[in-house]
Amino acid sequence: MQYQFDFSAVLAQWPLLLEGAWTTVQLSFLATLLGFVLGTLCAIGRGSSLPWLRRLVGLYVEAIRNTPLLIQSYFLIFGMSSVGITLPIMAGAVLALVINIGAYSCEIIRAGIESIHKGQLEAAECLGLSRAQTLWHVVLRPAVERVWPALTSQFVLLMLASSIMSSVGAEELLGVANRIQSDTFRNFEVFLVLWAVYWLLSCLMRMGFWLLAQLVFTRRRKLGTAL
Repeated sequence: MQYQFDFSAVLAQWPLLLEGAWTTVQLSFLATLLGFVLGTLCAIGRGSSLPWLRRLVGLYVEAIRNTPLLIQSYFLIFGMSSVGITLPIMAGAVLALVINIGAYSCEIIRAGIESIHKGQLEAAECLGLSRAQTLWHVVLRPAVERVWPALTSQFVLLMLASSIMSSVGAEELLGVANRIQSDTFRNFEVFLVLWAVYWLLSCLMRMGFWLLAQLVFTRRRKLGTAL
């Protein structure tokens, strides 16, 4: 193999790469935040006493978890426009990611909720806590604390999966890299740089979740339990 590596042409495009990385960060942040809220609400709905609500949430979870993110994105951005509902590319990309991650978050948080011992609920009732106080202090916070590592991994996977959004026109990191390789014809170097940037983003994201956990889950921090 007599391939001559030349990163100069690729690194000269750093403003474009930075712009793509920033778009990826924005997509991931919005999808993580909104997806977590959606997943939490759906997890509560899965444990509801209303059968129709449990079935509805279950249908949503199964419909999303058993279909590809790419198909969901095409449906929301191109399929919906066929019936007159047109979304801007970025709004459609965020919506697709939120709907996707919401289903996975729902199941992870539900597992955390089901791990709460019934005795703790009875203790909360004996202490006279309201339903909202019980839900927040006894159910949700401990549940999220227990499944935090799984949630972190899922949200990092979401950030990596956001590269799929380049296929629907979003100018995120992979979309920008495709433009650079078309201009420079240095495919090998472009994808090596891309690999390094995604790895760096993943490490930063994991560190951010760890710091957030240290801030929010004070009980575990005092116990010295790993998060």
